[in-house]
Amino acid sequence: MEFDTIAAISTPMGEGAIAIVRLSGNEAISIADSIFKAPAPKKLREVATHTIHYGNIVDPETLQVIEEVMISVMKGPKTFTREDVIEINCHGGLVTVNKVLQLVLNQGARLAEPGEFTKRAFLNGRIDLSQAEAVMDLIRAKTDRAMNVALGQMEGRLSKLIKRLRQEILETLAHVEVNIDYPEYDDVEEMTHHMLIEKATSVKTEIQKLLQTSQQGKILREGLSTVIIGRPNVGKSSLLNSLVHENKAIVTDIPGTTRDVIEEYVNVRGVPLRLVDTAGIRETEDIVERIGVERSRQVLKEADLILLVLNYSDDLTHEDEQLFEAIKGMDVIVIVNKTDLPQKIDLKRVQTLAEGRPVVTTSLLEEQGVDELETAISSLFFEGNVQGGDLTYVSNTRHIALLTQAKKTIEDALDGIEAGVPIDIVQIDLTRCWELLGEIVGDSVQESLIDQLFSQFCLGK
Repeated sequence: MEFDTIAAISTPMGEGAIAIVRLSGNEAISIADSIFKAPAPKKLREVATHTIHYGNIVDPETLQVIEEVMISVMKGPKTFTREDVIEINCHGGLVTVNKVLQLVLNQGARLAEPGEFTKRAFLNGRIDLSQAEAVMDLIRAKTDRAMNVALGQMEGRLSKLIKRLRQEILETLAHVEVNIDYPEYDDVEEMTHHMLIEKATSVKTEIQKLLQTSQQGKILREGLSTVIIGRPNVGKSSLLNSLVHENKAIVTDIPGTTRDVIEEYVNVRGVPLRLVDTAGIRETEDIVERIGVERSRQVLKEADLILLVLNYSDDLTHEDEQLFEAIKGMDVIVIVNKTDLPQKIDLKRVQTLAEGRPVVTTSLLEEQGVDELETAISSLFFEGNVQGGDLTYVSNTRHIALLTQAKKTIEDALDGIEAGVPIDIVQIDLTRCWELLGEIVGDSVQESLIDQLFSQFCLGK
């Protein structure tokens, strides 16, 4: 496909060792040539592909040296976008890298839109849509496990499976078409209802396997929204600090120290938690604390996991029992903290209120019980550990929705076959399933959706 030449800063803005201005398009090399002066007078268009060259960026109008750089030259189609790509490695300062970008734009390049480099890789056929989405997942990965899932998707693990399923459906549809259009051909095997059931069941089973990984995959991609709740001064902020391994929250003996919601990402046995420390939920006359309590109640409604902290050295209170009532039906781990102090809490009553959900005892002051807590979190969602290896995870909400719809259409097809519906009618459901799977890899997808997906990417990616 023919595109204009785009440019953007591909490294985070700010001071650093280097910053990179990236160009892609047919004019990328000639634009770089117009502002690049090397000790040897050789032009970049004459050098070998995938080589790097030292020199200066010079303003062609004033002949002023703007920056000392290294330029990477990568000629299409063996590049990320399948176009000519130039990467100008500058010193990592705000002023110089912006001056280099401005010169590039003055010479005829256009400022890239967010995600436009990856979008071109997709439109030029280097990657499919699911692989393109995995690029963003890789950038946003919070744990090694999440990174491995994204890498597997970038390498095409999900794409290959989806394409195999689509090919299986396509061959079945083609067989049905031949039977309908050329019934007189004796050398073509008739597609019986039994054969159709066998083919459709096989596709349905594979889709079900993918959907079974979706909860774990979505957690690895987005993280578990985990809220720490409890009465004031039971050790909620200490728990946050223990899991983060850093003093993020202020810890004092004064009830109501935490006045607002504190958020932090943590890695617990390969599971990313978006950990939220809340203000202690209680009735209070303090206006600021009351606002914090209301925010705590709001995040509680949106949580995937609740960590309810109780005080080992206090009797269970009416407020504690109200908290148990507020979290009925949710995934909860009960933490009885401050076991270094004399026991007052009724642990049997706690077990009863927990209704079979995990109860962990800790002394966060003495760093005891944290390992058991991490094991309980991992076991609750991943049966003890996050699986790896060759398992293909589905982590993207869009993919999960499309697979769910595809499963429904294949079930409709199976119901139709068993009800004796004519094969050409069943064919409609099979075709719809094929189309839905195609939307995952981008073979059948609207342009507006493509624009929306890539708009979520970083500028310069």
